[in-house]
Amino acid sequence: MSSRASSARPPRLKEPLAPQLPAPLHPAGLPDHGLEDDGMYRSLEFTGTDMASHRADAVDFEGCRFTDVRLSGMEMRQAGFSNVEMERCDLSNSAAGSSMMQRTRVSASRLTGMSWSECVFRDVVFDACRVDLAGFRFSTFKNVVFRDCTMVEASFQNAGLRGTRFERCELTGAQFSNARMEGARFTDCTLLRINGVTGLRGATITSRDAQGLVYSLAGAMGITIED
Repeated sequence: MSSRASSARPPRLKEPLAPQLPAPLHPAGLPDHGLEDDGMYRSLEFTGTDMASHRADAVDFEGCRFTDVRLSGMEMRQAGFSNVEMERCDLSNSAAGSSMMQRTRVSASRLTGMSWSECVFRDVVFDACRVDLAGFRFSTFKNVVFRDCTMVEASFQNAGLRGTRFERCELTGAQFSNARMEGARFTDCTLLRINGVTGLRGATITSRDAQGLVYSLAGAMGITIED
């Protein structure tokens, strides 16, 4: 009996679960004072809604769709987004702590300066979003994909990014200090001037992408590169 040697292959990464929205969705209306603490918003369609600078604790959105919605400057704590779609939304400078986003798709949206610290992201896709200067410190990511995103100087300091995929993303100046990256993958990404480059330990990077890490790695090791 003969045996055939097989080379070890990296585990196949699963695509995040797609949001499941109920049908029909009902047009959403907000009270004059805005979102309510401990509010539950289910099976709603938010279109062109202005939630800028609203504040809410323990607010939950489930089975909702957001289209062209302003959430800029919004402040939330212990918020939940489950089975949610966001398209062309503005979340710039929004802040959330101890919150969760799961089974959610965020596409063609602006997340500039967004600060979601100590949050959990599970089965989430960020597609063609502007995520520059965004902060995800101490957050945990599980089965998450960043695809075709501009993420200049985004911060993942102390974040758990095991298995996260970055596909065709601009990550110049991004921060990965003390991140946990086992099983994470970078494909066709720009990785210039990465901060905390040793935090990428355990990640898989294509040979072409790795060229951009040379100067960051040399700097971390005290090596000077001259032309």
